[in-house]
Amino acid sequence: MSTAIFPPLPPHELAKEIQATADRELQWLLASLQDTFASLKSGLSECDALLAPTEPGATLVVSSLRSESVKGLVTRVGTRLVKGDISLRLPSLPPPPKSASYPLHLSSPLILAQLSTARNLINQALDVVDTSTWTGDPTNASFISGQLRLLAELLLDAKSSLRGSDDQVSRWPEDALEEGLFDPALPGTLAVNVLIREGGIVVFFRTLQVVEGGVSEGGSGGLSLRQRLGLAAKLPEHDEMERVFGFRGAEVKVREKVRVESQDPSLMAVMAKLSALEHGVGVARRSLGAVMGEGEEDEV
Repeated sequence: MSTAIFPPLPPHELAKEIQATADRELQWLLASLQDTFASLKSGLSECDALLAPTEPGATLVVSSLRSESVKGLVTRVGTRLVKGDISLRLPSLPPPPKSASYPLHLSSPLILAQLSTARNLINQALDVVDTSTWTGDPTNASFISGQLRLLAELLLDAKSSLRGSDDQVSRWPEDALEEGLFDPALPGTLAVNVLIREGGIVVFFRTLQVVEGGVSEGGSGGLSLRQRLGLAAKLPEHDEMERVFGFRGAEVKVREKVRVESQDPSLMAVMAKLSALEHGVGVARRSLGAVMGEGEEDEV
């Protein structure tokens, strides 16, 4: 099909018509983006509702898969763990007298910083959508382009907060839970860390051995007398065995390390929704950039 204009226009009039057509296309796209913003607001509101503190919350199993090392339940309400009862059976953590396991009872709500961050970012994104729709000028292409760029950054950061990172695992000495969150309080030889990874709740339990002058207390790598004599089970190997960490003013080694994970359906749904919203914003940015004559490098 021919793209020639008949009757043909003089060059200066043709340039004007091309510009007028581009302007009309840009205004049409800006008007259609208001429907995109309405869809974004609906999706973001759903994400916010999934992270809202709604009773009775979600009760999740926190247990080791192929052993009796960890058995328990935790309850998440919004961005906090409000209940937690876990039993530990670890060779390096003797249970109280007349008990077969070491009990951990969460006595105070635990704020999950990653979830708080994600929800805060989602609420900021909702504010950006409202500004794009009601406060700002929806016919200003540069303004809408900037709003879409800001939305893309907020969605990426919110999703990253729910995905977690390896750096969080390595910061366990600084991020270990306070002893007073539990009743009875945690012993000084036990460190507990709670993280969000890929939309699930991950809990690390580490039993610790204080290092004095480069040697673990008790000698022989911190093994008990029964273990040195071969009368007790050998502690399982892990990736932090030979390392020394600074923990609450002392140098320690990790004798035993157990990781348990519980997938949270609501958090997984939030991640999936954020990915879909991020894709939608990306499509809108590319479309607007093409009409405005911006390259992909300008959209970053």
